[in-house]
Amino acid sequence: MHKTKIIFLFLFLFLLSFFGYSVAQSNNEAPLVKKAIWVSVFSRDKVLCSKKGISNLIKLCKDTGISEIYLQVFQSGNPYYDSKMMPRPRYEEMVKVAGFDPIDMLLRAAKQHNIKVFAWINLLSLGENSKADILAKYGDSILTLDQYGRPSLSTQKDDSDKFYLREKYIFLEPGDPRVQEYLLKVVSEIINRYPLFSGLHLDYIRYPSPLPFTPGSRFNKFGITYGYGKENISRFVEENDFNPQNQHNDQEYLIWDNWKRQQVAGIVSKISALVKKKSPRYEISAAVIPVVERAYSNAFQDWPLWLEEGIVDYVVLMSYTRDNQFIKETVKSALGQRGKGKVYIGIGVFLFKNKPELLAEQLRLVLGLRPDGVSFFSFADMNREVIESIR
Repeated sequence: MHKTKIIFLFLFLFLLSFFGYSVAQSNNEAPLVKKAIWVSVFSRDKVLCSKKGISNLIKLCKDTGISEIYLQVFQSGNPYYDSKMMPRPRYEEMVKVAGFDPIDMLLRAAKQHNIKVFAWINLLSLGENSKADILAKYGDSILTLDQYGRPSLSTQKDDSDKFYLREKYIFLEPGDPRVQEYLLKVVSEIINRYPLFSGLHLDYIRYPSPLPFTPGSRFNKFGITYGYGKENISRFVEENDFNPQNQHNDQEYLIWDNWKRQQVAGIVSKISALVKKKSPRYEISAAVIPVVERAYSNAFQDWPLWLEEGIVDYVVLMSYTRDNQFIKETVKSALGQRGKGKVYIGIGVFLFKNKPELLAEQLRLVLGLRPDGVSFFSFADMNREVIESIR
């Protein structure tokens, strides 16, 4: 009888502890989803121009549970960091206003509060910066071109512009070894100068993505695709038995499209290898087109493969929309592509600045789909009402 009581007591305590653990796990489920925020160089608050700006950013993160910051340090070919390899007027302007290197200060402050800071780098887009350092070095020959020999940002209009909406930024050709080498130097300089970064956040690591988007090069006559830079074509022809400008069958189109995906992935892989060699603790993430098919067939950004091969630790979907059904379907599809990594969901705060209740609704929806994290675009749009809605 005594043994029976002991057994029942043990069983009761076990069930009680299990139930308590389950409740605690349920109550704390939301905090397990990491929160991140993009901090753009265009932020009206000029975060990196004063101690107060840095303090405000840290306070926002603490108040809202944000544990990761994507700090833009290379945008449109301009360094917003202490670069020695290219002119840095914007960095010098920040230092002049602040009186110190603000990146160093932010990294130290974030470390004290267990907040990770990632160097956000815009890789293949130069925006509208025709005076970028890489262009001064190599000229227009490093730009990617469409099948008609035009760059993505064209100063001359033609009849096709009535039917297509080009991504009107200057884009580098990922298949040009000079571009790859230059970007690796930028990455190396950043991580060597600022070892307190937790890793890199890669952006614009893709080909231009015009509208309406064509699902692969075999539909060239119905739209615009890129990758026809001289050096890229020359390398392709050297390794294959045909010129991509004279394709004749579906197999040749597929070989050409796979080549372009490989050039983009190759840059990611080389950056990842460089950074991980420096320190295995560094994490690599990438901001990606959220719709898998469009990313794969139009921008040649095969991010599910990057996750599968482990060359990025996670991706952040740029799911900026007010359409909750669309984001639901997009996120559900993307979460099935985790591979060896993780998937974060990027939410466009700028779409909800005047309707924070709708932002809160979308955030609840996204969290209910159990992503690995969420990221808010961007710090510049964080007013008081928005902050309350994402706590």
